[in-house]
Amino acid sequence: MAQATTSGKTLADIPADAVAHCTEFMDLRDVASLAITCKSLRAASYSDYVWLRLFKERWPKLPLSVGASDIRGKYINRLTATQQMTFSDPSFRYISTYPTQHVSHLILDKSSLYAAKGPEVGVYRLDTMQSRVGVQRLTSHGSRITSMRLIPITDTWLSRSVTSKENMLVTSSTDRTIRLWWKGKSQRCFKGHNGPVTAIADKLVGGLGDTKLLASGGEDCTVRVWSVGSGHKNHAVATYHGHEKPLSFLAVAWHKPSLLISISKDSKIRAWDANASGSSPCVGMTSLSGIPVGIKCHDTICYVATRSSVTAVDLRTMQKAFTLPINCTVVCSFEILPSKWMMCTGGDDRALLWDIRKSSQDSTPMSELDSNGSVTLLHMDPYKVVTAGPFDHDVNIWDAGSCKFLNSLDCHIPGEDILANGVYAMSVDGCRIVTTACCSEFGILYYRDFSNCRKPVSLVDSEAGSKFWETKD
Repeated sequence: MAQATTSGKTLADIPADAVAHCTEFMDLRDVASLAITCKSLRAASYSDYVWLRLFKERWPKLPLSVGASDIRGKYINRLTATQQMTFSDPSFRYISTYPTQHVSHLILDKSSLYAAKGPEVGVYRLDTMQSRVGVQRLTSHGSRITSMRLIPITDTWLSRSVTSKENMLVTSSTDRTIRLWWKGKSQRCFKGHNGPVTAIADKLVGGLGDTKLLASGGEDCTVRVWSVGSGHKNHAVATYHGHEKPLSFLAVAWHKPSLLISISKDSKIRAWDANASGSSPCVGMTSLSGIPVGIKCHDTICYVATRSSVTAVDLRTMQKAFTLPINCTVVCSFEILPSKWMMCTGGDDRALLWDIRKSSQDSTPMSELDSNGSVTLLHMDPYKVVTAGPFDHDVNIWDAGSCKFLNSLDCHIPGEDILANGVYAMSVDGCRIVTTACCSEFGILYYRDFSNCRKPVSLVDSEAGSKFWETKD
């Protein structure tokens, strides 16, 4: 709370209607911050006057009855429903892709969609996606693309001339190179790996000072870091040796941005400090059993999924905090939701939700999320869990809190009798989702946006497909 002025009044003494008027200059985040300041400001920031403006700004075409009350509650309910995609009338666009080769990677950005197929990336403007207007083809790679990432343009050498908050695309390929793309052109090409590049870190590594580094791993069993802050260095600034098998995944620790975690195909884990001053940047190692499926870092813990278990490794000691055996199915995919202490594993015929806090004592899943085939694609956020796979024509959506089944998105090719062979790639961003499928004649990209929906989905049995048990005390 602000200190008293010379007149003896404080911020809390300002009339509620005056505070409400001041919020006209605030966005949603600012209003939420104001609400946690003190009781009087919370009461003012919760008023219908404040939330009516926020509601109309977010959904200008959605009718709101005159004299409606509890508009904040209506805003939250509406936001939850759109984030959970519980509507039957999303705006959608789709486009056929040729030839029938599967799209291997998808990234959904604010106004663009990136789809990697073979050695090229298609960049689609979402506002003109269905008409094929403005589609760009990034074709500089000589062979198959193995991974894609978006990095903030402000963390690169272009930050000196570009002030926007846009992202730069990064791709790796079996042609042994890594490319950085901006405005439809390859701006940088990193060369140095002696074999196909198999992995790119999930985010940039923090170097000395404000330096940002891009980390990659390859079939040559090395981890290499590259400077994205300089526009002239196309060679690796450091090469880390120690792995004996090709690299599978790279992740940056949350508690220490300079700490890079790598795991190879033999499930050997190494921790590298990009700022280490000693003779070796390797600051820790451990090993697991099984084929690695995914790796996620949160706080000081690194969660590693293999085909048969999930292990939590304390990055401060490189000791195993716990290992959760998964005996009922083979793990195909893996995600975590730290804000709800949940993790999800996709299996042969279902996905399993686990309580991270009880994983060391109880190997019983919180919930089973049924599927018509292998769950190879997963998304988790505070509102929902999304599951999909190559043998299921539907994308299924579940409540992240109650594990209740919410909606099923049909991914058959619109207007065609030919059925797609399931979902091969997926990207979710809030209330937007894009999927890709492929049949014997062509493939399809299917984009849905639930922002302005009006028709809630009607499920005959909303509990079908989900088996939920209350966690034990």
